[in-house]
Amino acid sequence: MMSFRARGFVVRLMSVALICMGFVQTSSAGMISTGYLIDNETRDASLARVEVLLARQDIERQLLAFGVDAEFVAERLRGMSNTELLALEGRLDTQLAGGDALAVIGTVFLVLLILELVGVTDIFKSI
Repeated sequence: MMSFRARGFVVRLMSVALICMGFVQTSSAGMISTGYLIDNETRDASLARVEVLLARQDIERQLLAFGVDAEFVAERLRGMSNTELLALEGRLDTQLAGGDALAVIGTVFLVLLILELVGVTDIFKSI
């Protein structure tokens, strides 16, 4: 009843369908955990803070004085893991702009004490 042409078409269609049946692609989906989202947001915030700090003019000039390209630094920052980025941010936050203030005060006190003992100044009257 079917013509020869229609039968050939059905045979080819079924052959292609049977062959392609083995190549079915599946996708797996899962729940995104809250910890993953928090880690991702924390990383983005840390990366933004470090990039803002490194974008300052004085730091860029110092990096160029050392021969480091700013784009290279940005690329390296993006390649850091979460723990490395948090450690870097922690070290940058603990650095003081003028150094250790207690050490400066101690050094000034020692210089004044030595000058007093040598007799150059007369600051400490009771010594």
